[in-house]
Amino acid sequence: MSNVARVTEITSSSTESFEDAVAQGIERAAQTLRGVRGAWVQEQTVVVKDDKVAEYRVNLKVTFLLED
Repeated sequence: MSNVARVTEITSSSTESFEDAVAQGIERAAQTLRGVRGAWVQEQTVVVKDDKVAEYRVNLKVTFLLED
């Protein structure tokens, strides 16, 4: 039996860090997608307010296995 995977793109944000944005994105994706196997951080951006970083954003490509 072979495995077939699919990739979906999601965006996640955090006021703490890029690492936290990635963790929150994966945690949320796993609530909806079964068989999450990995993710690729495609892009990182920040929102600046009052000359300070207010929000960290990541675009993730999440890989998950398709069920039989």
